[in-house]
Amino acid sequence: MSSEQCVLVTGAAGFVGARVTAALADTTGVRVVATDLAPPRNTQWPDTVRFESLDIRDPALAERMVAEQVSSVVHLASVVTPPPGMSREEQEAIDVGGTANVLAACRKADVGHLTVTSSGAAYGYHADNPLPLREGDALRGNPAFAYADHKRRIEEMLAEWRRDYPQLRQLVLRPGTILGPGVNNQITALLERRLVLAVAGSDSPFVFISDEDVVKIIVRGVLTQRSGLYNLAGDGWLGMPELARLLGKPRLPVPAWLIAGMIRLLRSLRLTQLEPAQVDFLRYRPVLDNTALREEFGYTPAPSREVFLQWAQARGLLNADRDAA
Repeated sequence: MSSEQCVLVTGAAGFVGARVTAALADTTGVRVVATDLAPPRNTQWPDTVRFESLDIRDPALAERMVAEQVSSVVHLASVVTPPPGMSREEQEAIDVGGTANVLAACRKADVGHLTVTSSGAAYGYHADNPLPLREGDALRGNPAFAYADHKRRIEEMLAEWRRDYPQLRQLVLRPGTILGPGVNNQITALLERRLVLAVAGSDSPFVFISDEDVVKIIVRGVLTQRSGLYNLAGDGWLGMPELARLLGKPRLPVPAWLIAGMIRLLRSLRLTQLEPAQVDFLRYRPVLDNTALREEFGYTPAPSREVFLQWAQARGLLNADRDAA
């Protein structure tokens, strides 16, 4: 990239965003504008990074892109785990409305390249999902699960923009479950409990991608100005029985109807924002094929099993007898 290149990162205070920002800033000739509601804690970026406190829904985003002569945008801002009290409407405004504003800003600022982190959740959690899922398979999301529903709608929006504004080259990434020593999400919380909760009668297969691989893929995509749709996942997958064995923890299979009933009760007591239909989040995990990532994009990530073992070891959760029997 030339010295004139400027990359704007949304969601720069997030775990992945902070690391992508640092990696881009460490690249010769790249100037980075990092945006989020507040800067990340305990993160030191190079002096070449300019931080802007900005909501992705703010119309001023376009003005900032023009003023900074932004040539590439990495859009990472998203509501993954909504804080207590955040309504579905507000999540939609941030995820879907915010992405629409980013796209409009890119057009006004004549940005040439956009990287968007979607998710394997865009395919939806369905019993009849292909195994594995490839990039050309249907994106169905789940209306009951805001994150999956919004990712589907965002991808539909992106497809319209690819048709109507091909001059804005898009790199759309669909990660599986991201794991790394510092990652905390719904899945890590589930695996760190004393018992591994599982849906009875379901293997609940998981594909993993390391946080380091995600960062490297995003940075490579920006520097090479790649476009296209890519699943991000390591080879293979691990079901709940295998995960429990590797962790040396008992697995507790619970019928789907009972889990849904528990969620329904907790909702009535205002103790959870989950909905009964969201039990499918655990029951029907999307298994992602990474052939396009390896053969077209040219990046081979660490296998799912290796990523999981590295995470478990870093957290002190690894079962010393995992390879027995």
